[in-house]
Amino acid sequence: MTAPSSPSAPIDPTSTDAWAELEAHNLALDGSLREWFDADPQRAERFTHTAADLHVDLSKNLITPETSELLLRLAREVGVEERRDAMFAGAHINTTEDRAVLHTALRRPAGSSPSLVVDGQNIDEDVRGTLHRVYDFADKVRSGEWTGVTGKRIQTVLNIGIGGSDLGPVMVYEALKPLAQDGLEARFISNIDPTDAYATTKDLDPETTLVIVASKTFTTQETLTNARLVRQWLLGALRENAGLTAEQEKEAVAKHFVAVSTALDKVEAFGIDPDNAFGFWDWVGGRYSVDSAIGTALATVLGPDAFEELLDGFHAMDEHFRTAPAAQNVPLLMGMLNIWNVNFLEAETHAVLPYSQYLHRFPAYLQQLTMESNGKAVRWDGSLATTETGEVFWGEPGTNGQHAFYQLIHQGTRVVPADFIAFATPNHALKDGEQDVHELFLANFFAQTKALAFGKSADEVRAEGTEGPLVAAREFSGDRPTTSIMAPQLTPSVLGQLIALYEHITFVQGVVWGINSFDQWGVELGKQLAKDLAGAVAGDEAAIAGEDSSTEGLIRYYLAHRER
Repeated sequence: MTAPSSPSAPIDPTSTDAWAELEAHNLALDGSLREWFDADPQRAERFTHTAADLHVDLSKNLITPETSELLLRLAREVGVEERRDAMFAGAHINTTEDRAVLHTALRRPAGSSPSLVVDGQNIDEDVRGTLHRVYDFADKVRSGEWTGVTGKRIQTVLNIGIGGSDLGPVMVYEALKPLAQDGLEARFISNIDPTDAYATTKDLDPETTLVIVASKTFTTQETLTNARLVRQWLLGALRENAGLTAEQEKEAVAKHFVAVSTALDKVEAFGIDPDNAFGFWDWVGGRYSVDSAIGTALATVLGPDAFEELLDGFHAMDEHFRTAPAAQNVPLLMGMLNIWNVNFLEAETHAVLPYSQYLHRFPAYLQQLTMESNGKAVRWDGSLATTETGEVFWGEPGTNGQHAFYQLIHQGTRVVPADFIAFATPNHALKDGEQDVHELFLANFFAQTKALAFGKSADEVRAEGTEGPLVAAREFSGDRPTTSIMAPQLTPSVLGQLIALYEHITFVQGVVWGINSFDQWGVELGKQLAKDLAGAVAGDEAAIAGEDSSTEGLIRYYLAHRER
């Protein structure tokens, strides 16, 4: 299998017939969710779909069958499916960096035929070769064969990264924490705030700590700063507690540090044995990399079997997205639904509300995935976007959010589409007396989407005995759009399916908007300015005087109030 050429300039969605018809359709759309459900007893069935193990109910969104048909027509007219196929085949759809986009290749099963060859590289061989090395390393740590410099087995795997090198591993670890091997835990450092490194390491035993430094180029300022801080802590603690000598320091770094990087010279200069560096490729963006060697901490703590099951889940959703007919293709439908919400219903934010405490980091993970991918005003050919783009993603686990921000979703003036995620079988079945607590939990899940969809009329409020001005306060308009996603249980496979689902939703939106969802130039400006400001922050008067008045004032405040 070889890659086709990359698709050319994006198609302006606003120039299509489908867009014009959607605008007219939106103006003419009449009725409410109550009325639509009453008029169509098959509505829920009509708008409910299956993708791998996921049961996805779109029926409580503000759409009709005509809306869905027009959205799919728009997808056809802007070439979503063609660009999808180009991505899977390895075309250089990351146009600004002239790269293929092949995160989907990270989860192709071993022995896939035909092999995927892109730009002369046998992708399958390289991916599986790296996975084999990661799994071999993980097995050595898990078995106790790999020890620290004093011979003690590893008890803590400390991952140092930022962005995709942190958010993905943290989220997956928290989601699958029950699968962690007894006596082995993962911890994570990402923030350059020294508090993060201090707080994360202060109660660790350096003799039983293994550090994974995750930086493709091994130049990421935040990651390398934290890596040096942790190296300093580890060597200092080993000198103090274990009698480490200066001659043993090199060995200690080699036994307690490994890398996820392709910059082997820099890895070696840090003191890490290049044989203990696991690489990945320029066709894997950071926010799409949790299923690459970036997941080394996960494979180590959760085990290679769990990691392989995670990959299987990713691949199951990939295959659904690649092969399912448009009318049943869940990532396509959800991506186009987001287009409807953003560009026609004028929604600016999107809530993701997992009814699972183990998914408490999932909304944060999606923030990077979606907003770093599609938070752009320029299309992949360099022209300006012709529509509103991007959504602000946010959320918290239920039922916590019910006692915080659900008020705004229910009765606020803004449209906030929301995705609700839940699982039929809990990870921990507990009872409060005779009450199955998971049943109580899911009752809230079902109730919230029902209340958001159908609301409560003034007459219903009055029927409960409320009169006067309180009627309006207790009235709920309904017609607040939601999507419900359910699965049998939160397993590694199901988690992989959920992650891949949102990857592909993000891709679909990017294609419609004409955006390259796989670069992130907007991340770089602040980093560069931070480097440029280093002298001023250190107190260089000439550098301070060269800054704008606001920045100068803030720096002078800092210098005047810093205690050392």
